[in-house]
Amino acid sequence: MGNRVVNVGDKAVQQVAFGQGLPMALIAGTCAIEGREITLRTAETVQKIGKKLGIGVVYKGSFDKANRTSAHGERGVGLEAGLAILAEVRKNLGIPVLTDVHECVQVTAVCAVVDVVQIPAFLARQTDLLLACGQAMAKREGGVVNIKKGQFMAPADMGPAAGKVLAGGCENVLLTERGTTFGYGDLVVDMRGLPVMAAVGHPVIFDVTHSIMQPSGKGDRSGGKREFAAPLARAAVAVGVAGLFVETHPEPAKAFSDRETQIPLDELEDFLRPLVALDKLVKAERG
Repeated sequence: MGNRVVNVGDKAVQQVAFGQGLPMALIAGTCAIEGREITLRTAETVQKIGKKLGIGVVYKGSFDKANRTSAHGERGVGLEAGLAILAEVRKNLGIPVLTDVHECVQVTAVCAVVDVVQIPAFLARQTDLLLACGQAMAKREGGVVNIKKGQFMAPADMGPAAGKVLAGGCENVLLTERGTTFGYGDLVVDMRGLPVMAAVGHPVIFDVTHSIMQPSGKGDRSGGKREFAAPLARAAVAVGVAGLFVETHPEPAKAFSDRETQIPLDELEDFLRPLVALDKLVKAERG
């Protein structure tokens, strides 16, 4: 597996290190940014859990869920309001923040605020977007680009995708597995893909909650099977990952999006605790 370490964050926030041989780190937050109060409350809780479990935390939130199944689906608070809320999280709590971009026109504004800019899985081959994010994050101390693997892509295909970010000048790249399309309306995770992606040379994240989605499973929105979150997370940690990506919400049933897959916030600590223990065991055995 790759040995590269990526440090997220500048001097204004707590740095979080991602590496295949390092203790696992966590990317967590609500799927969509639904407002200031719920975001700050969730971020504070996630931060406390990270400190209690001894793991680094990056807070995530999407200002726009641009790939909704239906035109009527909730999309979030928008670019300006979303970035303002993430900037407040970053300033008040001192933790790095992450959000995704969908168009090149968004890149400059987003990369001026966040520590990690994320390329959504559906856009993992969009050359101009990858180059623009690489160019913007190359100018930012502790700036990182996280590329979600497309549901239609082989793990080794992430090498050329990462190469586009590198060509933009940013060497801090994370690669995230989030499942592969399996027939219609379902995803499957091939755990062989984790070491294949790590061999590309960048730390690998396992996206727990998107891997259990059922795209368009509810007709006008996606569904999912939360009961498989823990088994898949355990399998990924056992194989070896640099970190986990987990969406969490105080009341998933009322969330704007991904209601069936987000982990209830009051269950997050119990969900993560055995995974942290397993991660320590696996990495201790490998030296």
